[in-house]
Amino acid sequence: MSDAIFAPGFQDTPYWWEAAPPAESQAALPETAEVVIIGGGIAGLSTALELGRNGVKALVLDRETIGWGASSRNGGALSGAGSLGKVRADLKEAFGARFVAEMAEEGEAAFEDFAALIERESLDCDFTRSGRFVGAHAAKAMEGLKRRAELLNEAAGAEEAFVVPRDGVAAEIATEKYHGGLVMLRAGGLHPAKYVRSLAQAAARHGATLASGVALQGYARQADGSFVLETSKGRLHAKHLMLATNGYTGAATPWFQRRLIPVASYMIATEELGEERVRRALPKLRVYGDTKKILYYFRPSPDHRRILFGGRASFVQTDPKLAAATLHRFLVDLIPDLVGVRITHGWKGNVAFAFDMMPHVGIQDGVHYALACNGSGVVGMTHFGRVAAQQILGGSNRVSAFARLPFETRPLYTGNPWFMPIVGTAYQLRDRLDGWRVKTGVE
Repeated sequence: MSDAIFAPGFQDTPYWWEAAPPAESQAALPETAEVVIIGGGIAGLSTALELGRNGVKALVLDRETIGWGASSRNGGALSGAGSLGKVRADLKEAFGARFVAEMAEEGEAAFEDFAALIERESLDCDFTRSGRFVGAHAAKAMEGLKRRAELLNEAAGAEEAFVVPRDGVAAEIATEKYHGGLVMLRAGGLHPAKYVRSLAQAAARHGATLASGVALQGYARQADGSFVLETSKGRLHAKHLMLATNGYTGAATPWFQRRLIPVASYMIATEELGEERVRRALPKLRVYGDTKKILYYFRPSPDHRRILFGGRASFVQTDPKLAAATLHRFLVDLIPDLVGVRITHGWKGNVAFAFDMMPHVGIQDGVHYALACNGSGVVGMTHFGRVAAQQILGGSNRVSAFARLPFETRPLYTGNPWFMPIVGTAYQLRDRLDGWRVKTGVE
């Protein structure tokens, strides 16, 4: 690992935290609460906000600071139904064409609801509708992108997505690696740490109490359907309990832990390059991803002066600086014009996958939940937080399609993803067989 790629003062904390570090909230815990939400990230805060707008004051607990997890560490890329099919191409075969169409319509509507939320609550988060480009890492991946475009356009009733041929890639990104791609217009980006901070402020403004540094240690359901919670700060009672811990779900909630696969995702931020050079690499200043098994996701910073780049630099937990070196190699292999560029930040955060690679919202033994972002959580978890709130409030006019998905586990799985190095090796081999030759350094 060469120190030449690290700028002086390199930090292993998120670049996003420079503008919006997670905030401590030392609220005193009440003995009783109408609703207790475990997890102070996007899903939990969205639930609290929707409850507050309907007259119910929620108590949000997080063992870290509010927004400390993936909610303030992610890439800040946004899409509606565009994330459906990102990790599996057999959606219609697996779930049926009508059900997939319903999920796609819900996903597209969720994006518009998200934009409306930002405007209604005046959330300061650098939101922009930039569109999203997904690069095809192999010629055969274009078929999957064509199917995704059809799905999105059917859901929208308009051309919201279109395929880019190989000779059109240069207009989107300065690389020769991709065999074509997909542009999704109903997509964009924001500053995730600013978003989660503003969402927390909005939830508090509508009556929520936010308490950081409080860990759930266990809970029991009472005969009347209410809950007794044991926390690191004492016991409390709640009429309703909601779980929004996603990639940080722990042993206090074993049923849910057995259904989630926590995966570390890593990101880097380049030093300031200036907008001209960033535009040379990413001409249309969109948010970006690709179709590889070991996928990349990247974008310009909101001020267009840096490039932020993420991916699965390791399939085991590793030091962010080691992962940063791997991501730097990925970046300059993809965009050779960036050779010599140094990095100022490298960090990681846990995302949660379900075994079916789909998001899940619902109720289990009285516990409400919104879990499994599958790497695309900003719009989705905001939406599913609202869905969970409506469930708590007594229902809505339309039940979420995603609430009808069975939330499955696997025999003997307890929440420890011991198989991830094996999966990583298989994914690396698959990408190489598809023609993606960069040395990945996956561990």
